[in-house]
Amino acid sequence: MAGIFYLIKMFCVSNTHYLKKNYFAHLTIAYLTIIKRLLMASIPVTGSAKTSKPTLKFFQLLNMSFGFFGIQFGWDLQRANMGPIYEYLKASPDQIPLLFLAAPLTGLLVQPIIGYMSDRTWHPWWGRRRPYFFVGAVLSTICLFFMPNSSALWMAAGLLWILDTSGNIAMEPFRAFVADMLPEHQRTAGFATQSFMIALGGCIASALPWIMSNVFKVSNVAENGNIPNSVKYAFYAGGSIFLAAVLYTIFTTKEYPPTEAELKEREQAGKTSWITEINHAIFNMPVKMKQLALVQFFTWPGLFLMWFYYNTAVANNVFHGNTVTSPKLYSEGTEFGGLTLSYYNIIAFVFALMIPAISRKLGRKRTHALCLLCGAIGLISVGFVTEKYELFFCMTGVGIAWTSILSMPYAMLAGALPENKIGVYMGIFNFFIVLPEIIASLFFGWIMQHLLNNNRMLAVQIGGAMMVLAALICYFIVKERKNEDASDAEIATLEIEEQRSV
Repeated sequence: MAGIFYLIKMFCVSNTHYLKKNYFAHLTIAYLTIIKRLLMASIPVTGSAKTSKPTLKFFQLLNMSFGFFGIQFGWDLQRANMGPIYEYLKASPDQIPLLFLAAPLTGLLVQPIIGYMSDRTWHPWWGRRRPYFFVGAVLSTICLFFMPNSSALWMAAGLLWILDTSGNIAMEPFRAFVADMLPEHQRTAGFATQSFMIALGGCIASALPWIMSNVFKVSNVAENGNIPNSVKYAFYAGGSIFLAAVLYTIFTTKEYPPTEAELKEREQAGKTSWITEINHAIFNMPVKMKQLALVQFFTWPGLFLMWFYYNTAVANNVFHGNTVTSPKLYSEGTEFGGLTLSYYNIIAFVFALMIPAISRKLGRKRTHALCLLCGAIGLISVGFVTEKYELFFCMTGVGIAWTSILSMPYAMLAGALPENKIGVYMGIFNFFIVLPEIIASLFFGWIMQHLLNNNRMLAVQIGGAMMVLAALICYFIVKERKNEDASDAEIATLEIEEQRSV
């Protein structure tokens, strides 16, 4: 990994003329350099006396986190393109929410089960978590290769269920991987490295169809009702990257066998079923968790409606294309929408460097409420766009909100949870992300058909209005003590523990 980083850096330095306009390359190298310096500063020269786990070097942290680059690549690729793929296959706008039901249901069911299973797995070579990385990556890659070749709507929908299940199998154990591999003092560095890989994978994946057609000149025209080649090749590349990145982590990182104390602890824990433990936690949620759950419940529908309809709304309302009379304009619109989704990921990981300082000055709940308002303004203003480049302004607000959504609620929640049950409560907190999506998937199709006349842009703007409501709930209902603040370690840890693709 050190050699890869060195070669990338030398290429960028030696090709200054070419990269003068390549802001993404500059930003990638600058951000990676900043992350490296921050992480190296947090790593002691010697190992901790309190643990037998050795302190890992910077590039060892990159090795163990590199698989997340591929996993997030697969998630963002399907997230940005499944709406257009469904419409290429003649799905009506009111059918789209129900067709996206796979993601929340598989997340709700698969993640706790895989987490429970991986805790109790051990193999001398494969280790504890890596078998699940491998199985999930192989199945996801197969689905990504087949998805753009779907010949019917039922085939694409079925593949999405398998893809989301496989993605959860690969992703869920990564949350525990850092805790398994790193001593306590180095976990912040491990989570921050994962954060960078997640952001980088999301940026590239969302823009990949646009890159295929504009850089590699692959056709973006849907001929005879088929999915364009630019989308097909993007999925082929995404599947290959997914598998290669996960295999890289598997072959460069070895897991530690469980200690005698851990074996005894697992044996004791096995006497209580995970169902019993979850039920007890649900009925004993702290008051602050209930307040924040309400904020989450109204925040995430705004994101879901954006993922359901944003790309197709851009194609219809900004590019004035459709799949029947102007398929080329429609393809250009969905590709450009994906490019702007890539842009909000860039904004998100840049703003992530600033949000701790802002929260220290304003307080966490004020910071989160303000960021949610920025996202709401971005989503609502999409309906007033007349020039395609104005979409970047809209997505700037969404990127700011996305950073806060993935960090501030968990930072606010941290102090209210018992130390020995943080994992259980974080899993329950995740319910208030997937439940709104399940509700939207089941019922928003009726709203689209009977109340919105299948207007995709109005659906995106309704998502912005939901985010306004979430901001008001956060500001007026969530209680926050004076001078209450979370350390950077808490924010980074909690952000990645709940960084799931929905």
